[in-house]
Amino acid sequence: MKTKTGYICTECGNVTAKWFGKCPSCGSWNTLEEYESIVEPGAKSTGKKVVTREKQLSYSIDSINISEEPRAKTSIEEFDRVLGGGIVKGSVTLLSGEPGIGKSTLLLQICDVLGKSQKVLYVSGEESPSQIKLRAKRLGVSGSDILIYAETDIDEIIAEINAASPEIVIIDSIQAMNDSASSSVSGSITQVKNNASKLIRTAKNDGVSVIIVGHVNKDGAIAGPKVLEHMVDTVLYFDGDKQYTYRMLRAVKNRFGSTNEIGIFEMSSDGLTEVSNPSEYLLSQRTLNVSGTCTLCAMEGTRPILAEIQALVTKSFLNVPRRTSNGFDYNRLSMLSAVLEKRLGLKLGLNDVYMNVVGGLRVADPSTDLPACLSLISSYKDIAINEKLVAMGEIGLAGECRAIALIEQRVRESIRLGFEKIVIPYRNYEKSKQQLSKLGKDVEIVPVKSLFDALKLFD
Repeated sequence: MKTKTGYICTECGNVTAKWFGKCPSCGSWNTLEEYESIVEPGAKSTGKKVVTREKQLSYSIDSINISEEPRAKTSIEEFDRVLGGGIVKGSVTLLSGEPGIGKSTLLLQICDVLGKSQKVLYVSGEESPSQIKLRAKRLGVSGSDILIYAETDIDEIIAEINAASPEIVIIDSIQAMNDSASSSVSGSITQVKNNASKLIRTAKNDGVSVIIVGHVNKDGAIAGPKVLEHMVDTVLYFDGDKQYTYRMLRAVKNRFGSTNEIGIFEMSSDGLTEVSNPSEYLLSQRTLNVSGTCTLCAMEGTRPILAEIQALVTKSFLNVPRRTSNGFDYNRLSMLSAVLEKRLGLKLGLNDVYMNVVGGLRVADPSTDLPACLSLISSYKDIAINEKLVAMGEIGLAGECRAIALIEQRVRESIRLGFEKIVIPYRNYEKSKQQLSKLGKDVEIVPVKSLFDALKLFD
């Protein structure tokens, strides 16, 4: 048996015979990694492959019957929400996150819930059964239908799945698995791709739900070939700042639900607990009567989340003033700074600008433009914003405040949390004036057409 050496791009999966600094297919730099493929001795090309078929196998799209895929609910509402309602039978989910963020803890808690009604197989390639038992004891996880199997050989794992016939299989982690048919080391591109292919084939053929744990590299992306994310049905990112107790679960790919949902957990000595009302904890330590802070309302899927956005505008002593953002898109910050300087005459080009979304939250909702601008104006003028004010709206290059979606849900959540002054786009106010007036009698709703109207809030 001979092996053939080649190079594969970790971003797009393109295969080349020799190494390049830049991938010829996708143009990414330093992404080609060496791999080995097996070549059967005596195998020769026979020319063009000709396939003949007597019976047509394709059929009309109208003849396809749609059936609702059964889901296994974990009773962990934050996890089920991100998945779209639960774990779909026969699906393959990839869960990634930094070391120590709580992936194994979350999966053991899922095992505890699902193990009461289904058989769960937990395959560990990095921990011994006694180590898993210690964590399970601390979390209070037990059950005769929770099976633990410490193995790294993928063929042995497939055989155990066939013998035990579980409904749920957890692989921790895919980088630790090994395919004896390949001579490359565990965690390499070839190994990860081959092992994932076998697990996916088993899941689809036997109707087994598989959850695969994936490592991340130093850039925060999932280690291994990019094609791994294309192969699975769902890709989840479990992240958060280790200095804080809160963790966030996001879906970046989901064939059975939305990718806009977010689940929030709090890490404690008893494991991960759900945070059903994230707005309260994001605003719990809000500083009052200080310039440069404003409350925003962003939509994460179907859930409105209120958080504090902070800005600091200070005189720069550098030739090129700094622009730094944490939790807010850097390019968006640069654009808004330019709009404020051009339309309102704020000399931000001579100042360093820092922006931060408190609590480790990352926002991409365009409705955060208006509160970001208000916080910048507040810091520049050193005037504090009313602590009972919340703002939402998209800002265009002309300084106009554009309408946003789901305005009623946002206003209702703001009122529930006790805010008395709500700044919204004028277009939304005109369209939903009657509905908004019924939400709260003691609440002042301020419609703004542009940043010029928003500037009046500081008079």
